[in-house]
Amino acid sequence: MFDEVVIAVGINIDKRGCFQTDKRLDIIRQATSGMEGVRAISYDNLTVDTCRELGIRHIVRGVRNMIDFETERSIADANRVLAPEIETIIIPTAQEFAHISSSAVRDIIKHGGDTSRFLPDGVIL
Repeated sequence: MFDEVVIAVGINIDKRGCFQTDKRLDIIRQATSGMEGVRAISYDNLTVDTCRELGIRHIVRGVRNMIDFETERSIADANRVLAPEIETIIIPTAQEFAHISSSAVRDIIKHGGDTSRFLPDGVIL
């Protein structure tokens, strides 16, 4: 679909993630190593502002279910008002991965469980 994919990790001071930004970027880079045209960055402003700075015209978001879809649609609608030149593309996940959520993986990590079936090959936490 695209010549280049930028995986952008937003820094949100209102959310407390499982990993610091640098560790999240490291995990993404492990998961995408060997993929040409893929890079990971972090940002701490509006997503559409980062897109403008980088010349990005499409935001791709994945959804697992209708709840995710409604959330992503609301964000896409807001982004369209802020930056009509940037289009959001929403892609449903493959059914085999629909059960995987960040909350479930964080809980497995917290309790020392085996995450290998939930994370991409090559990712070492």
